[in-house]
Amino acid sequence: MNKKLTEQNVLITAGAQGIGEAITKHFIDCGANVAIHYFTSADTANKLVEYAISKGQKAIAISGDLTTEADANSMVEKTVAALGGLSILINNAGSLVARRLLSDMDAEFWHKVMDINLTSMMFVTRAASPYLAKHENSSIVNLASLAGRKGGHPGSLAYSTSKGAILTLTRALSAELGPQGTRVNAVAPGLILGTSFHNTHTTKASADETITGIPIKRAGNADDVARAVLYLASEYDGFITGATLDINGGVYNM
Repeated sequence: MNKKLTEQNVLITAGAQGIGEAITKHFIDCGANVAIHYFTSADTANKLVEYAISKGQKAIAISGDLTTEADANSMVEKTVAALGGLSILINNAGSLVARRLLSDMDAEFWHKVMDINLTSMMFVTRAASPYLAKHENSSIVNLASLAGRKGGHPGSLAYSTSKGAILTLTRALSAELGPQGTRVNAVAPGLILGTSFHNTHTTKASADETITGIPIKRAGNADDVARAVLYLASEYDGFITGATLDINGGVYNM
């Protein structure tokens, strides 16, 4: 358990499935109060709320389409009202949507992916920033991807581009929000199996081929990512900001 997180107020977007669910569970186990945003996973979100409350912590589940500015603003306001403040933001929401090559790309699909992965993150961070600033030390962790580093597999052009932009957004925000006491970092997960993302978009053959190129010879899991996110979040009074932590088993390193 990370004692630094006890009684911290945390908002996790898409916090009720896959990596987001693991992140939420880890925060609860470390004693944090949690606001769990979800889009479709209402049952899991409500179970996580019940789990947190059973441990004596505050929790709320909030639905919303974060590509809609009003929903993003409302989610942050509901979080602050329920938890009494906000000290940590985890920008986890995102999706590949579908694999589509450049030759099949149209403006509607391109903008949809950018809105889900990038614009929504801007909306949420903009709404949360004034509340984070009320704390002497606060923290944001953005979920990027190995695809944002390497360009991804064929058909992930829009997704990879949006995730690469998150790396730059993280650096820019770290400079802009640093003076208010908010650190901003990112994680870039590689092949993380057992999530709806890879269950939907990655074949077993593709996963097996990728694993052969991973130095530690295994895929990652949601807990691998959650532990890294909690580390960056818990160092809210630390000296790390503008950084991206790569979680890929050594297949890519800077």
